[in-house]
Amino acid sequence: MRVMVLVKATESSEKGVWTEAWMSGMLKAMGAYNDELRKGGILLMAEGLTPTSQGKRVAFDGAGRTVTDGPFAETHELVAGFWIWEVRDMHEAVAWVKRCPNPMPGRSEIEIRPIGEPPDLP
Repeated sequence: MRVMVLVKATESSEKGVWTEAWMSGMLKAMGAYNDELRKGGILLMAEGLTPTSQGKRVAFDGAGRTVTDGPFAETHELVAGFWIWEVRDMHEAVAWVKRCPNPMPGRSEIEIRPIGEPPDLP
């Protein structure tokens, strides 16, 4: 099964405020983790995202479209980065996430979502 593993944004990630020491250590730790994911044969894709201040949202209402420039509120609901993995099941995905270095300074959260395959879709 394929899953998308979402690294949730924080106030720091949205502000783009990082100490050089933290950033250096995080890049090294995350690089090693991504190497382990590759060696484990599950990593299909991994990307970090820029803060939402550089993004846009398009809202749909029937035929109407409204574009909103970032930054966006509710930081805890935003995504700072993601992986796409091929795993046996959610138990394997959870086990891999538990091995992940904390992706943010302080408290952070990672969400795992199965990718809908044709048999799963209505």
